[in-house]
Amino acid sequence: MNIFFSAFANSWKTKELRRKILITVWLFVIFRIFAHIPIPGIDRVRLAQLFSQNQFLGLLDIFSGGTLVNFSVLALGLNPYINASIILQLLTIVFPKLEALSKEGDFGREKINQYTRFLTVPLAIVQSIGMYILLRNQGIVQSFDPLALISVVLTMTAGTLFVMWIGELITEYGVGNGISLLIFAGIVGRLPVVVSQTASTVTSESITSTIFFAGMAIVVIYGAVFMNEAVRRIPVHYARRVRGNKIYGGNVSYLPLRVNQAGVIPIIFAVSLVLLPSLLGGFLQQLNNPSFANIGRMLTGLFNPNSISYNVIYFLLVIGFTYFYTAITFNPGKIAAEIQKHGGFIPGIRPGTPTSSYLNYILTRITLAGALFLGILAVFPSLARSVSGVSTLLVGGTGVLIVVSVVLETVKTLEAQLVMRNYEGFLKE
Repeated sequence: MNIFFSAFANSWKTKELRRKILITVWLFVIFRIFAHIPIPGIDRVRLAQLFSQNQFLGLLDIFSGGTLVNFSVLALGLNPYINASIILQLLTIVFPKLEALSKEGDFGREKINQYTRFLTVPLAIVQSIGMYILLRNQGIVQSFDPLALISVVLTMTAGTLFVMWIGELITEYGVGNGISLLIFAGIVGRLPVVVSQTASTVTSESITSTIFFAGMAIVVIYGAVFMNEAVRRIPVHYARRVRGNKIYGGNVSYLPLRVNQAGVIPIIFAVSLVLLPSLLGGFLQQLNNPSFANIGRMLTGLFNPNSISYNVIYFLLVIGFTYFYTAITFNPGKIAAEIQKHGGFIPGIRPGTPTSSYLNYILTRITLAGALFLGILAVFPSLARSVSGVSTLLVGGTGVLIVVSVVLETVKTLEAQLVMRNYEGFLKE
């Protein structure tokens, strides 16, 4: 925390960085204003009850920046854009042309960002239609009219494009990654409401539980910071090369392997998959067929978010997706080839295939620590609820990990820009 305030204070002293910070704050204000402009025809009391009972919608609300629970004009928020980014990232692994394009520097990244924007539009239309149908089935939409459906779909799609534009403005003219900062703003913006709800329900008997819960929250935040920054450094030596009268190489560098290579992506994949059976079960229970209704009740009971079976399956899925996502985003063979290409080697390991096998051996073992951490972080809200008895103040693992990652990333960005300006001043002198 001291590092954050120190970086912010030093940045504020620099005119250009102070301008970027003010632009970021101003765009935050615009985002929060639009986040409170509601779409008409929605029963907000029943909408709040639906979100309190459905963790999948709660996860979508996190990535919408806190706008979905109010069903504002920015209701979908950044969900379609994030989904499009994940799809493009996976397609980059599958299609060699996209992989080659991603390696073409700024031009390639700009092209992939353009494809992501194009893919966001149809995803936003599909998700807005699905959200309207869901709210209609729950009786939250007060009236059904084809013209109203078209209006809601266009409004929600335009809202997604608008908030995506704000995020890109922050990235270009502000500080840090705009998309991440908007999600961060949505999570932090809901904290006062959650804390006030908890304060209003706390009694003399539950004060001890609340204090215990606050202590667990601090431990979770510390663990998220520690695991987010934890790396295994692999020493890489470079052989000396003599060209004429000059000697090149002979230095030692380190290859940092992050313990949590996958970030928050495995939790997103796992929670999306583990909540589908309960949604299907709720649909089957509404059918007149007794057999389908029984299957629906079985699925609902087995995948109840408060049940042990749900949390065990959720935990195992997070571990599985962590290994899966790490495998498709980190290629030991390519890293080994790059090291060999530049004349490097790992001490005691032969270049080429043995180096690739060694990196895969190390990565498999450190990923286990990261996977276990993400799994515990994912099921922590349920554990905290059962231990403390506090149901209003929940430390969502996904939210904590996002907040920690965004704060650390923003601090590093500010520090990097400060260092760059110090070098520029030194060169001018």
